[in-house]
Amino acid sequence: MYTLNIMRRIPKRGLCYVEPKDGNDNNFWSSGDLTWYYNYLSTPTAALQKTNLQFVPMLWGAQIGNTDMSFYNSVKQQIQGGAKIPYVLGFNEPDGCANGGSCVDAQTAAETWIRQMEPLKKEFNISLGAPAVTSAPTGFNWLRNFFDQCAGRCNPDFIPVHYYGSFEGLASHMGQVNATYPNMTMWITEFADPGVTLQQSQTFYNQSVEYFERQPYLTHYAWFGAFRSSVSNVGPNAAFLTGNGQLTDIGAWYLGRRATGNVPTTNGATRHSSAFVGSIGVVLAAALYGLA
Repeated sequence: MYTLNIMRRIPKRGLCYVEPKDGNDNNFWSSGDLTWYYNYLSTPTAALQKTNLQFVPMLWGAQIGNTDMSFYNSVKQQIQGGAKIPYVLGFNEPDGCANGGSCVDAQTAAETWIRQMEPLKKEFNISLGAPAVTSAPTGFNWLRNFFDQCAGRCNPDFIPVHYYGSFEGLASHMGQVNATYPNMTMWITEFADPGVTLQQSQTFYNQSVEYFERQPYLTHYAWFGAFRSSVSNVGPNAAFLTGNGQLTDIGAWYLGRRATGNVPTTNGATRHSSAFVGSIGVVLAAALYGLA
């Protein structure tokens, strides 16, 4: 029988946090099946500090010739203040210079990594996430150049992956990354199928999370959609929330809840589907519970 706790044996699931249009939206993330979150920053989100979510700091970018130690100091201060920080994330899409990419060259990234990231591993035994490049060919090229510039002095423990596209493309990309870097585990820190129909988005979601749970090398994942459909930059049908802040089916499934029937829109309205579209989520939820 389906219950609200059916997904809670799945520790891989996390939140890619985006500042909400309405602060009340944060209430959704304080309960459910999520176990960790990141917010593209070095410091935690105040609205989530009293939840059970494990915060994962990120060193988002870097500047040429910069000797800044603010990321290292921020993480160190949090630990000294009693925070538990088992993981940190590296640069956000450094091969990208648009749409949120940090646009960092490989040499600057390597210098910054050696200065700010490696001491966290050595001093506090923190697991380091490699730079999260785009899934374009430039991503593989950038990572190759990054490790060349590191000359053996960069030692990430896991490799974050971003992917936007079909399920088949996602699975293929994961396989390519895993084959290229077999000594690292993998996190999927952004994924969605942008600009598709609602049914296609829901199918992609269900196929993906079921696949993730079967891959032993994948330890964490976070869907890109923790925002309202009216402000989504990957299409409204990937969003966790409708335009007026109600859970969509994907948002509800991700939290381990029943489907809502709320259809995402590009404005503040909420429509309800005429048919119950949550059955596939319930079936896959039960299957994933057995896999955990």
